[in-house]
Amino acid sequence: MAALAIACGALAGAGPEGFVQPRDEDERFVNLDREGPLGFSSVLRWKVWDGWILGRNRKSPDRAPVPRAEPDWEAIKTPPGPGEGARLTWIGHATWLVQLDGQSFLTDPVLGDAITGFISRNVPPGVPFERLPRIDAVLVSHSHYDHMDLPTLERLGAPVVAGLGMAALLRDEGLTGTDLGWWQSTEVGGVRITFVPAQHFSQRGLGDRNQTLWGGFVIQGSSATVYHAGDTAWFQGFKQIGERFAIDAAMLPIGAYDPRWFMKAAHVDPEEALQAFVDLGARTFLAMHWGTFKLADEPLDEPPRLLEEGRVRRGLPPERVRAPAIGETVLVRRAAAPEPAPGDDGASPREP
Repeated sequence: MAALAIACGALAGAGPEGFVQPRDEDERFVNLDREGPLGFSSVLRWKVWDGWILGRNRKSPDRAPVPRAEPDWEAIKTPPGPGEGARLTWIGHATWLVQLDGQSFLTDPVLGDAITGFISRNVPPGVPFERLPRIDAVLVSHSHYDHMDLPTLERLGAPVVAGLGMAALLRDEGLTGTDLGWWQSTEVGGVRITFVPAQHFSQRGLGDRNQTLWGGFVIQGSSATVYHAGDTAWFQGFKQIGERFAIDAAMLPIGAYDPRWFMKAAHVDPEEALQAFVDLGARTFLAMHWGTFKLADEPLDEPPRLLEEGRVRRGLPPERVRAPAIGETVLVRRAAAPEPAPGDDGASPREP
């Protein structure tokens, strides 16, 4: 089991100078702009008034075909070494196997057949438990059930990196964790992991909204830097993240966006995800958070179609905007830095 060495406070250049984690008057966490999601009355409007009574909501099946790929089982047994880039395998929803610099991580691992007991998987995990390599650490973006699945975490038994307040919650379940504020970092086996802002919220029960922190992760190895957004709406923070890190691949959500009046405060749609990609200045867009669980009103297979329409409309090259199949592996490696021009020292304000 890898030891976690937390870097207390923001690393040099990782966050705004003098940054203070924002909270409300009740000491609950808030977004950077202090805006939050809609409340329970809006859930009732969506599900009961608009849905059951008026029939206004879009109706779509709970199942849809989703592309699958057979992983290279031999390759994923051993993570790439230092200088060999990163290997990213989409397992489904927000779960990725991220391998670089001799380390293997799982993001938001949910490997069971259902979440909350009744929302079943549309497609099996791209890599089942029995085919996983040794996991050095698990990265949990926030406490929602489709991102933090306690049975999966307990079965994995790996140390967890998550937002502030999560370590105590994990200890109650017999799990070990390191919790971070926004822009704080930890290292696992020489790989630096920084917790960065997201526009979302946290909640697992009736009275615990925003008592634990949500966010995304920037994972920096010797020859690749990747970003996992977790769950998020569009916000100005994407530009802040892009200003501070040179991101080779961004794993961005594209699903669970309809109805827009309700979901916009917590989830990007494909067009907003593309804008986030542009704001981040990342080299490659990798789509996630679609096709696995039916969480909203849009058809399960609609998000990648809208993503492709948006890519064409924006004139982005197809090799830069990708919607991998379940189980597909993407290899990422930092591009060689161009030779500095005469009189240019080659310095960059962003961390590699």
